[in-house]
Amino acid sequence: MTGVARPTLDAVLALTDGIDGWMSADQGARLYEAARRCPANGRIVEIGSFRGRSTIVLASAADPSVEVVAIDPHAGNDRGPQEIEGFAAAARTDREVFEQNLAAAGVADRVRHVAAYSDAAHPAVASPIDVLYVDGAHRFGPARADIRDWGRRIGDGGTLLIHDSFSSVGVTLAILRQLVLGRRFRYVGRSRSLAEYRADLGGHGGVGNALRQIAQLPWFARNLTLKVLLTVGVGKLLRRLRIPVPEWPY
Repeated sequence: MTGVARPTLDAVLALTDGIDGWMSADQGARLYEAARRCPANGRIVEIGSFRGRSTIVLASAADPSVEVVAIDPHAGNDRGPQEIEGFAAAARTDREVFEQNLAAAGVADRVRHVAAYSDAAHPAVASPIDVLYVDGAHRFGPARADIRDWGRRIGDGGTLLIHDSFSSVGVTLAILRQLVLGRRFRYVGRSRSLAEYRADLGGHGGVGNALRQIAQLPWFARNLTLKVLLTVGVGKLLRRLRIPVPEWPY
């Protein structure tokens, strides 16, 4: 089935219009290009699918022979910004809407959904992984485990994408712990908080690789400050003053 014409980036992004989720157009473009690079008969794994916005991009851009696995328990925790616990009822809707959105975009038969927490999903996914997109729990422990345990299953030359990098405290600390001084993954760049790494068994890490990641920390400080201000109600004040309120950074 290789060689089949795939939709353009604009066409794919149009499929995601109106779907809830935290993916900007430039982040969608980075996911799209990573999926297009995935080799025939390869494997794409997404951790954290929510309502399918990013899943649709990955499945639409990949070669039809590529296995696309979406891991999300839809359990009502780690659902989104400031939505850590207590959203079980919403989660049931999220699962239904996720399935409906994939069907509407024409990729339902391209995606295998694993309804499990990422740490329990390993037996359901074969290795190696060619593209891994991590957008799961943002607390330090789970984020570090996803990067460490799923990251080691990426084949040489594969792509690691991490959402909320240099934006979420837990994810950023996990990156500092696992990747900044590591030699397996080379930092490629980011689209807002979506960071891209390339697996490289040649070990091209070192000081330069670390410095390129550390250089993102001022942007992290800006995001953290903005989140604090929005949390304490500055947004309400700006609205009263008819000043545009900055969006939650992602």
